[in-house]
Amino acid sequence: MKKIILGSSSPRRRELLSVITPHFTVQSVDCDEHIAPGTGPVEAVRALSLRKAAAVWALQSDPAGAAVIGCDTVVYLDGEIFGKPHSHAQAVEMISRLAGRAHTVCTGVTVITAEETRTFHETTEVHFYPLTPQEIEWYCSLEEPYDKAGAYGIQAAGALLVRGLTGDYFNVMGLPIAALARCLREMGVITALAES
Repeated sequence: MKKIILGSSSPRRRELLSVITPHFTVQSVDCDEHIAPGTGPVEAVRALSLRKAAAVWALQSDPAGAAVIGCDTVVYLDGEIFGKPHSHAQAVEMISRLAGRAHTVCTGVTVITAEETRTFHETTEVHFYPLTPQEIEWYCSLEEPYDKAGAYGIQAAGALLVRGLTGDYFNVMGLPIAALARCLREMGVITALAES
C-alpha cells in the first residue's frame, strides 16, 4: 500500500480523510494561491489543487511509494470567487451577499502517484436563509469564518445559516470523500472504499 500524504493543514480535511483510511500523514507547504482575474471556479480549484499537490510531491524522498492529495475549495457567486476573508468587514460583506441566496461551492482534488496524476472537482449548490444584520454580525464575531472560503463553515455554527443544499455535503466542508475514495481505489492507492 502506498503512503498517503494529505497536502493540507485543514483539520476538517484530516477528519474527513480518516473516514476513508486512518493510514495517512499530513504535510502542507506554502505555495502561490494567486489565480488570474477572470478565472472560473472549476478552473481555479483544479489548478490550485494540482499546484498544492505538486509542491508536496516535490518534497517526497520516496516518491515511488507515495500518493499525495492536494485540495482547494472556493465559494462562487455572481461571477466572483470568494476566498477566505482577511478582516471582520470582509467577512460581513461576504455573508451579507450570500444571505437569502444560492451560491456554489467548488472543490478541486488532485492525487499524484509515481504512475499518474488525476485531478477532479465537485460542485455543490448551497442555499442560505435570509439573515438580519444582527445575525450576520453575530456570526462574524465568531472565530469560525476566518479560515474558510466564503466566510462560513457548514459543519459548525455556519449550519444555522443554511436552508439546504444540492450535491455533496462533504464537498462544502472541503473534501468530497465519496469521489476521492473511488479515485484512490481506481488508482490502486487503496483496495476498498474504506480501509481500517
